[in-house]
Amino acid sequence: MAKHLALSFSLCLLVLFQGCLAIRQQCQSSQQNVCMLNQIQAREPDNRIETEAGRIESWDYNQDDFQCAGVAVQRFTIERNGLHLPSYTNTPRLVYVVQGRGHLGLVFPGCPETFEESEQSIEEQQQQQGHRQRHGRRQGQFGEQEQQEFEQLDRHQRVRVIMQGDVIAVPAGVTTWTHNDGDQSLVYVTLLDISSNHNQLDQNPRRFYLAGNPQDEFNFNQQQGQSQQGRPGQQGRSMKHQQQGNNNNNIFSGFEARLLADALNIDQQTVQQLQGQSDNRPQIIRVEGRFDFVEPPESKSEERQLQGQNGFEEVFCRMKIKQNIGNPSMADVFSPQAGRISTLNSFSLPILRFLRLSAERGFLYNNAIHSPHWNLNAHEIIYVIRGSARVQVVNDNGETILDDQVSQGQLFIVPQNHAVLQKAMSDGYEYIAFKTDDNAMVNTLAGRTSVLRALPDVVLANAYQMDREQARNLKYNRQETLALSSSRSSQSQRY
Repeated sequence: MAKHLALSFSLCLLVLFQGCLAIRQQCQSSQQNVCMLNQIQAREPDNRIETEAGRIESWDYNQDDFQCAGVAVQRFTIERNGLHLPSYTNTPRLVYVVQGRGHLGLVFPGCPETFEESEQSIEEQQQQQGHRQRHGRRQGQFGEQEQQEFEQLDRHQRVRVIMQGDVIAVPAGVTTWTHNDGDQSLVYVTLLDISSNHNQLDQNPRRFYLAGNPQDEFNFNQQQGQSQQGRPGQQGRSMKHQQQGNNNNNIFSGFEARLLADALNIDQQTVQQLQGQSDNRPQIIRVEGRFDFVEPPESKSEERQLQGQNGFEEVFCRMKIKQNIGNPSMADVFSPQAGRISTLNSFSLPILRFLRLSAERGFLYNNAIHSPHWNLNAHEIIYVIRGSARVQVVNDNGETILDDQVSQGQLFIVPQNHAVLQKAMSDGYEYIAFKTDDNAMVNTLAGRTSVLRALPDVVLANAYQMDREQARNLKYNRQETLALSSSRSSQSQRY
């Protein structure tokens, strides 16, 4: 009897092991094949949320090309005097400001509130002290009143001015808020690197709000419910997820009111306001009345003060998180006939080494060409800022998987090592490209730094069945690097 039980138990273990092995192999196979793309598309946003002071648009990250790159992308439009409520994500983010200006707040954990309303210049303090002495105030009374006022004055972490052309790096879990104080809509595009090692959750983008009653920005709850409907015993749970997805809340709403009141030392009414029990406003709200805070000083004296700090506060709390690459003076490549290209990597913005992301900003004149190339070590996610271009992407089988005209507001993905060619149309072509490595490298197929230029002419002659003179023409017909002019006659000079 014991032998039969042991045999049965062994058979059960064998069946269970084989089943787990088959599931694991299937998962590994699906992960390995996720980048076997036969076709990619230039896409418009798939999901749109309208709010009282702007909109949030998202691309479907479940599409094959997004799954291959391991990213999600959003576009935020904040109207004048609009406020995007404080939130954080489970992924690192790279943000590009397409239009407008505003203020951005980042809350780094453990860093001090370095901006205080009580900070005043030495001249102001002397003037105020002289004024008080003339009015005969006693020192003891002044000290007591000053202490009470200091406790009531606002103190917060640094608030940064952002404007068109800025690239902003945001680590995973760092809380951000944005306010538009400009004269036009503030528009920015955000890349979320869901495949990053900093994301310890699943491969879904998640945004956690500290205020308001936000709507689902990625349709994640709806997709989760649909995937569970077909599973036995999961129908009731699926309906629950869908109902919750129709009325999302901020993270405070999940805590029991009395516990939250005790933890924050506040009353029940304040708890209800934190939880948004009577607040139906979604992610972007319109500010009522004044919206003032302690502005970050921008004088040279501040820069000297920042450089004088040491230790943790200097390395982390005062880390540079943004840089403008829209300014023509920041161009790394410039051609009077073709345009300019600016790159941003961990050498110029060190925080990108931590995020493992980088960016490229391109401005091509009409009919100019971005040299055909491939990315050695990164996927490339390209958003069209203005204008249009003819784009072709070729895979490892020499198949054209994208051949289309892309225009303003569209986005397309170039997987790692896939060759891409972009030619601006008559209205020019501006783009921002996010790359999934902090020091993304490209290898070009045309121009002075191309792979063809580096090969001996005898190799080219034999590889392409041409004579050596043709091979040399092929190598030296282009003297430019990345931005190529459409005029071949002006570029036919040889060394």
